[in-house]
Order: sequence, then structure tokens, then C-alpha cells
Amino acid sequence: MPTPADKIMFEIYREAEYDRQFRVVYFTELDDHNKEKEIGRAMAGEHFYDGFIRELRKEPGKRKIDEIIQRMNDGESLSVSDVERELAEIDVLSS
Repeated sequence: MPTPADKIMFEIYREAEYDRQFRVVYFTELDDHNKEKEIGRAMAGEHFYDGFIRELRKEPGKRKIDEIIQRMNDGESLSVSDVERELAEIDVLSS
């Protein structure tokens, strides 16, 4: 079983203001200079999906998340179930 240090916690959210774009924040990769700002942005937004990427699958996981976010920002309507199904293919764990 992976330990918390073996996983990257993330959240996909929709901005509350401006153009209401979907964004992702990787909580476990934030450092002191951007932690408060990024968490604040995510908390102000509309939660969509969260989970964990296994450290060993970090790069394909991030690429897939970026692809999903781009599709949603381009107008494609994806449900949480759709996102969960696509991320399960690359071993991303929902929380």
C-alpha cells in the first residue's frame, strides 16, 4: 500500500470569478511561496473532482488531467463519472 509520500494530492475546480475556467492544483507539490494563494484560489472555486496520483505515475497522470481540463475548458461536458473513468485507466485514485 502506498504511503502518503508516494502520492500527489490534487483537486480539479472551476474558478468562481472571471471566465470560470477549470483548473487543477497539486496540493502536495505546493511550496511556501505559493501555498496560500493556490489553496485560496481552489477554495474560492467550485469543487469538481479530487484524488491522488501515484508518484510512479505522476507524469502520465498530470498529462491526462491537463487533457481533461483542456477539453472541459473547450466546452466539452464531462461528468465526474467520466473523469473518474478516464483517470482510472492510468491508476489515479479518487479520494
